[in-house]
Amino acid sequence: MQQDGSMPSTPDAPKPATIYDVARQAGVSASTVSRAFARPGRVSFATAERIRAVAAELGYRSVDMRRPMAEGRQRHGTIALVIADISNPVFFDMIRGAEEEAAKNGYTMLLANTRESGVVEREAIERVMGIVDGIVLSSSRMSDAAIRAMAKQKPTLVMNRGVSGVASVVTDNERGMRRAVEHLGELGHRDLAYLAGPEASWAHGMRWRSLKEGAHELGLRANLVECAAPTREGGAAAAERVLESGATAVLGYNDQLAVGFMRRAQASGYDVPGDVSVMGFDNSAVAELAHPGLTSVAAPLHALGAAAVRNLLVLSQGGVQVPARPVVLPTRLVVRASTGRPRR
Repeated sequence: MQQDGSMPSTPDAPKPATIYDVARQAGVSASTVSRAFARPGRVSFATAERIRAVAAELGYRSVDMRRPMAEGRQRHGTIALVIADISNPVFFDMIRGAEEEAAKNGYTMLLANTRESGVVEREAIERVMGIVDGIVLSSSRMSDAAIRAMAKQKPTLVMNRGVSGVASVVTDNERGMRRAVEHLGELGHRDLAYLAGPEASWAHGMRWRSLKEGAHELGLRANLVECAAPTREGGAAAAERVLESGATAVLGYNDQLAVGFMRRAQASGYDVPGDVSVMGFDNSAVAELAHPGLTSVAAPLHALGAAAVRNLLVLSQGGVQVPARPVVLPTRLVVRASTGRPRR
């Protein structure tokens, strides 16, 4: 201590190297440096080696952005919701429910649209992995193995699909579809056609299996009709094949397919429900606006989105084991004017 009571001056301690220092000396952008450490497969071998050599020389240490929150990771205050098709009305209420629940808990929600592509989905997740506290996958088109691998890196919850070892929230597809088949059977229909969803869709598999089992128990015939896409255009394109099959009732994997089929059938001179009854699934906004109103299995879409975020946030806080079974939300049948007794 000096005579005036102050501490003797010491040379300023060197400041730690930053990602920008490494980028400048390596002759690359900061984002390239980030990728070299977080996702080395997306940077050439030579560039990655140069960056690592510069980082070692400067004493720069990267932060592993992919380690789980349970290891003390910083809270970002954001979560991601990844959906298959933003143009599908079924997602509107899900998004609203998820966003409201996130905001209520002090989180901002990022939304990614994957256009029904597993490749686009993977790329979107890679981009947000390091800046969110957790991810909700809705109607994911990735494989179970890929989802489980992702869940080891970041708190993850799957919506509309059950994946072993990963938290999930689903609607009661089995009970909903069986109730739909019972409704058509009670009206006197014996030949049913099912407008199929995407092959990679877990919900499609559950709904088709439940429809087949329900039809078998009631002595009805059920035929699967493949569709190019789970859209109104996909339903319209399949209409001719269905109408030629002699089916008196059609069940769509979702409301979009059902409405697309119904419009094409009406344009071809068929009466709905006189010549053919039509049903959808999800009871999205399009079901009530269709003419005639579309009979549909109602899923609690808003509650589904809210429950997904609520459960994800619990998982992200650590110390909670992933439930052995999905959280299942109930469905109900909403009968409108698109179903009736067959004329023949």
